[in-house]
Amino acid sequence: MSTQRQSPASLSAIINGVLPSLTAAEARVAQVVIKDPAAVAELTITALAEAASTSEATVIRFCRALGMRGHRQLRLRAAQAAAAGEDAPDKQVAGGDIPVGADMRRVIDTVAYADSHAVADTAKSLDADVCDEVVAALSAAGRIDVFGVGASGFVAADLAQKLHRIGLIVFCWPDVHAALTGAALLGPGDVAVGISHSGATSDVVDTLGVARDGGATTVCLTNHPRSPITAVSDHVLTTAARETTFRSGATASRIAQLTVIDCLFVGVAASRRVEATNALATTAVAVAGRRT
Repeated sequence: MSTQRQSPASLSAIINGVLPSLTAAEARVAQVVIKDPAAVAELTITALAEAASTSEATVIRFCRALGMRGHRQLRLRAAQAAAAGEDAPDKQVAGGDIPVGADMRRVIDTVAYADSHAVADTAKSLDADVCDEVVAALSAAGRIDVFGVGASGFVAADLAQKLHRIGLIVFCWPDVHAALTGAALLGPGDVAVGISHSGATSDVVDTLGVARDGGATTVCLTNHPRSPITAVSDHVLTTAARETTFRSGATASRIAQLTVIDCLFVGVAASRRVEATNALATTAVAVAGRRT
């Protein structure tokens, strides 16, 4: 078990992780906090409620949704966020908004900010102990099935290719029918990994549920720790990505997911050092002749 102290995730990353599960009133509190944490650090609970056009009870519920005891802890965390400069000097860039007519420099700065902070915030928020458990399960698995659709499907394929390269038996199912039939054949000693940024993609959630019903160990990778996929997962890994205007491009979320995938791969390879080294050498020889 890891003994190294884990750095806290940024306040905005924590809020974005639970945002889809918040009520409309709680979401208004979230937007006030994200917009200006320094100001929030100075607000009384009554003033914060007024700023969000809601009640003090809603502020308390919002704090608890973030895993905080109450408003006092939120003020402290907001002050820490402001002092640490968690937001970029250019709040427009930090916000991920790309307005009509934006020049290429604005696009580059915004995307680079979102991607670099997705990696940094994900690394801070990742639970090393949970990662250890997932690595142990993957290393000992008789068979591993990885599920993901859309942009998460590319990440799923990357994990499958990496683990296969070091000698593990891995299948990746981009088609939901094939995924469901594959999941139905999993049992004790096998591992199913579901990847979904929203944590609400039914194709992935349902498939992971089938695998769990059969006795397989289930792992999910999502940006939202209160999403439906966590209910069918034995181990929950979370990213902390903040998307730009064009969310459908799945940009920062994909980078964050790949960061976690790389951590798991290196962890598994390190736990199977001899086998992994030999497998990598063998596969390198197999493709060496394909380079010109």
